[in-house]
Amino acid sequence: MKIELTNQEALVLFEWQCQNSEKDELFAHQAEQYVLWRMEAQLDKALLEPCLPDYEAILRKARTQVEESW
Repeated sequence: MKIELTNQEALVLFEWQCQNSEKDELFAHQAEQYVLWRMEAQLDKALLEPCLPDYEAILRKARTQVEESW
């Protein structure tokens, strides 16, 4: 399966996963958490922005762009 996201969508998803991947109450089953951890690892490999010093500004802009696209 292939899921396509814009770079901005990927950043927003990555940040959400980083913030929430350890919250057990979000998951009905442990398998759900494992799948999200795998996605997070793949995003971590693909994204350069989280390593940049201005990541917070980049993330704010990405969130705004995703919100405006809807």
